[in-house]
Amino acid sequence: MLLDSFRRFAVEGLGTPAPIAPTQRLVVSGFYRYVRNPMYVAVASVIFGQGLLFGSVAVLEYGVAVWLAFYLFVLLYEEPVLRARYGEEYEKFVAEVPRWLPRLRPWGG
Repeated sequence: MLLDSFRRFAVEGLGTPAPIAPTQRLVVSGFYRYVRNPMYVAVASVIFGQGLLFGSVAVLEYGVAVWLAFYLFVLLYEEPVLRARYGEEYEKFVAEVPRWLPRLRPWGG
């Protein structure tokens, strides 16, 4: 999921996930048809999975801290920047694709 999302940023978006070299186009294909933040979901899922697999409360707590950092970053920085950069195109995406919990069917827009 993470590698596919990185590839889509480079190939389809003509950029990177890094704020210093953002995409030139809004990426809404692949896993982005199910959830708006597949990279963050993938990383948090791996951390929570490891915590559960190893029965480690410390890793689960770390997962909560990482997810909270992602949540705040998305809410306070990323979404406002994307709204300003992509306008109505991003608003349509936001209206149809959930931020964290994936849709059951892919968005066709």
